[in-house]
Formats: sequence, C-alpha cells, structure tokens
Amino acid sequence: MTETPPRLKPRCACGCGGALESHREMSQGALYGGAHDGVEARVDRLVESAILGAIAPDPMFRRAFLKAVGASTALAAISQLLPLGAARAIAQDAAKPEKTKLNVGYVPITCTTPLLLAHAMGEYGKEGLEVNLARTPGWAIVRDKLISAEFDASHLVLAMPLTMTMGVGGPTLPTHVSTVQNVNGNAITLSVRHKDRRDPRDWKGFKFGIPHQHSMHAMLLRYYLAENGLDPDRDVELRVFPPPDSVANMASGNLDGMLFAEPWGQRAVFEGVGFLHALTRDIFPNHPCCVLSVTDRFITESPNSYAAMFRAVVRATEFADKPENRKQVAELLAPAAYLNQPQTVLEQVLTGRYADGLGKVVNEPDRIGFKALPHRSTAIWLLTQLRRWNMVPADVDYAAMAEKVFLATDAARRMKEIGFEASVTPFQTVVMGRAFDPSAPQAYVDSFPIKSI
Repeated sequence: MTETPPRLKPRCACGCGGALESHREMSQGALYGGAHDGVEARVDRLVESAILGAIAPDPMFRRAFLKAVGASTALAAISQLLPLGAARAIAQDAAKPEKTKLNVGYVPITCTTPLLLAHAMGEYGKEGLEVNLARTPGWAIVRDKLISAEFDASHLVLAMPLTMTMGVGGPTLPTHVSTVQNVNGNAITLSVRHKDRRDPRDWKGFKFGIPHQHSMHAMLLRYYLAENGLDPDRDVELRVFPPPDSVANMASGNLDGMLFAEPWGQRAVFEGVGFLHALTRDIFPNHPCCVLSVTDRFITESPNSYAAMFRAVVRATEFADKPENRKQVAELLAPAAYLNQPQTVLEQVLTGRYADGLGKVVNEPDRIGFKALPHRSTAIWLLTQLRRWNMVPADVDYAAMAEKVFLATDAARRMKEIGFEASVTPFQTVVMGRAFDPSAPQAYVDSFPIKSI
C-alpha cells in the first residue's frame, strides 16, 4: 500500500483547534517547535535548545533572556560564536531513519485504528517513512512474518508479545509492546437465536468464537463465564476464528456467541444475526486490548526508524482518542484500503452511540478509547489469567516478564518528548468487582475457585 495524502484535514490532536500541518507550540517562542514538526525541524530545535541550555543553564535566566531579546536574535548571536549549522547537520544525519520503507502487519479491526490512521493522515511521511500496511487475516500468520522478519512491526493481540517472548506456542522471539492501540472496544455478542437465553448460567454447551486462545478477548470471556459459574474448559467450547470469519460463522449457526474485537460484534448486529450482550468495558473498565509490537531485532538494528514510527502512531492515537474526531476517523478508515467496513458500523463503534440488536439505541462514550502508554500492571493481570488457565509455566516471573515486554518507561519518555502526558504509575484494577493487586499476582491466581491448575 503506497502512502497517500489525507482526504480530510484532521484537527490537531493536542487540542489547540488548528490543523495538524499548521500547529506550532508558541508558548516558548520560535526556539521550540510543536509535537507535529517534521523530524529535521525537531532536531534543529533540540540542538538549539541544548546549546542555549549549556550557555544559560539557569531556566529562569534563560526564559527572561529569551523574552527580552527574542529567540531568533539569541540564536543569531550564538551562531556568530558556534557553528550551529554544522551541529544541526550532524544531529539530523544521526536521527535519520535507518530504514525508510517499513512493512507493518495488521488484522482489519478497530483496535488497530492508530496504526492505520497514522497512514491515512500522512503521519508516517512526516517522519520520513514509507509504510506498507500488510493486511493479514489472523495472528498466526502475523507471528510467522515477524519471526521471518518479513514484518518490521505489527498489530498484535495483547498476550502475544508476552507468549512469543516466553516461547509459548512456538519459537522464542523477544517481542515488545511499543504502544497500546486501544482500550475497551469489544463486546460479548450472542446469536439472535438466543435472545431469550441471556443468563450466562444458561449457556452450557454454547460454542463461542475468539480470535486467539491467548488474547485479551479470550481471557475476558473466560473470566466472565467463570464468574457466572461456568468452567470455560468444560461447560462451553471456545473456537478460534480469524475475525473476518466471525459473523459468517454466527450466521451459519456455527457459533452461539463470540468475543471478537470490533467492528465484528456491531457488524453482526448490522447484518441482523447477533445482539450485544455485554461490553468488555463493563467487565474490566479501561482494559487494553491490542498493541503495536516490535521485535528486539528491529529496535536494535533500526532505532531511529523505530522512534519515527512510534511518534507517528502516538500522534494518531492522541487524535483518535478525542470524541470530536471519531466520525472523521470512521470516514478515513472505512474504505477498502483500511478496514473495509460500512461507515455507519464504524461510527457506532467509535462514537459509542449504537444499536444493540435488541431494539435499543445505546449511548456509551467509553465503548472504545485510544491510549498509547503500555501499563505493566495490566500485563501482570493478563499473565495471571494465562497462568490461571495453565497457558504459561508455573515459574513465570510476572513482574520481570511485564517489565521486559512492556516498554512503559521508554514509551513515557518518548511521549513526553513530543508533548503528550504520560505516567507509568500503576493504577488500581477492578475486574467484575474483584480488586487486583499487581504486587501479589500469584495470590490473585490462587483466589479463583474455577481454574485449570
């Protein structure tokens, strides 16, 4: 897929109200640029800032000096003494992407909105990258292409970077979570045949579709079933399908229910074959779902390319998270080149005003959100569920694995560098009324009456 200019002119994600291409942070004068500057302009300002900081290390004096003489005058005076041009050239050369052409995999679901939106809005091009978005039907193929280095990066369901790093289910491949793509955004969807069987305790013998046995979708469905007294390994059947096949399997009677990423639950409603039983935000509020992942190899061999991709995706994430931008995002991503979905289906998912398949129109603004920072506490929670269902070894070091795979500190630093707030402080997690303490993961696992270990 070749990169094309955006058909719309998105507003700035930082909330300034201007267009992306015209935004500049003016609060500190011309010396400092905004989060949306091109890479060369950003490097120029970093060099200028570093030199001025060395000459006038006291921040109060530096601000007073800039206010008195102006940034342009200050830099002109400094340039008489120091070779700013040469310093800029060296810094810009050092910051250039090692690889300008990247292959990035994705599965066509709304969870991958920031990754696709960065392409649709031309954010990759601003970083000097030409990104080929490679649509893939499911994550088994994605994993193979990451292992073979055919993909430089990819959208993955949340558990995969953890299990790939641990060598669970395939060869060991150190893999990292660069950014979270979305929070919330999924729903337990039942076939219209079961409108009168909405009590989960009445679901014994049901066949449920999931996108991957280790995914957040699978873990949330298992959790929900178990909290309602069903053993997900004995009382129901969980079947793995590529997300694009989910609605057809429900329509044909192969599935009684499913928990896939959107827009497939909403698409089942649109097609008249399903209804939305429960949003995952009501099971685990603000849970992360899918992520942008990279291998150790890509970060090590192409650190500048990685940094450029990170910046582009984070800017798109911030834009997508603003409610006032959601209809515009739906318009950008509906075409076949991206999600290939009816725009009205995407709008219902992204705006949170949707038909539930039971004759009601629901308004839930938090149905889906887009938050880039990966929190290690949620990685630990996911590992507890993988351990609960005997999918990872008993000796798993929850905290160490979360720290190794989730690049939280690095992501926070990079986000702050381009002007976005980011805090790695762990937050309290309550899942269906049960509090989770990330400092005591094994005790949490042991507390469940229904488990596979």
